[in-house]
Amino acid sequence: MYKLFKTLTLTLVIIFAAGILFGCGGEQQGTSEQNENGSEKTTTQDTTNKEINIGYVEWDDCVAVTYVMKHVLSDMGYNVNITSVDAGVMWSGVAQGDFDFVMGAWLPKTQADYWKEFKNDVVDLGPNYKGAKIGLVVPEYVNFDSIEQLNEHKDKFNGVITGIEPGAGIMQTTEKAISEYGLDLELKDSSSAAMAASLQRAVNNDKWIVVTGWNPHWKFAKWDLKYLEDPKKIYGGEEHINTLARQGLKEDMPDIYSIADKFYWTSEEIGPIMLKIQSGMSADKAAKEFINKHPDIVKKWTS
Repeated sequence: MYKLFKTLTLTLVIIFAAGILFGCGGEQQGTSEQNENGSEKTTTQDTTNKEINIGYVEWDDCVAVTYVMKHVLSDMGYNVNITSVDAGVMWSGVAQGDFDFVMGAWLPKTQADYWKEFKNDVVDLGPNYKGAKIGLVVPEYVNFDSIEQLNEHKDKFNGVITGIEPGAGIMQTTEKAISEYGLDLELKDSSSAAMAASLQRAVNNDKWIVVTGWNPHWKFAKWDLKYLEDPKKIYGGEEHINTLARQGLKEDMPDIYSIADKFYWTSEEIGPIMLKIQSGMSADKAAKEFINKHPDIVKKWTS
């Protein structure tokens, strides 16, 4: 009887230990493979304690894309850290491996200098958005259409071009435009939010203002604006926004690499998120709302 009791006790201990090992090991992500006979088998990938680091710049498009990606990965069980930095640190951070990936690389023109410096130290996953553009932007009621005409009306702009963060590629390009066009206006750096606030004040009072502008951006949905023509092509043509990964991500985290590589969306998808955030909704809430409303899009990224 004593031997039987010991045997039953040992059996229960083994079953209990197996339950801990196989039943309570944390969240797992299911994937499908093929058995040798051609039937489908299911394997699991443990996401417990996997930490993902993403860098981003406080530009409206970059905030939107980063928060959506944050919640896509969080919903899959990953611990996602996002860090707001300036453009230079975003590039150097992914090049040095401090960030696993970033989603705000404007190419081929806007951040060409960063690409030249870091291209051998990052993995370019290609565009997550196409059809981007940069240039000098004015309200539609400004009654001329070309950068070449700015000097004729400099007093109405108080001799100022309202810019954003000094490290942004569009600021470097605008300095070049001032030189190439011989503009007698000063480029005033500020921030993306301060530029938008200045634009809003001007439009509300029918004042003239010229700003460094780009799309995708919510301001084009809110106000009637136009790009000034750029006959010298200083600002280049159509841009695309790329995802960059650190070297080794594909080998270390092939699942994360795959999702980052597949992520792509359009103006119709990013536009409403940017506008909601600008209107006061938190970036977290706007991202979650998008994910809940577009499971088909999310599935394309994660499957």
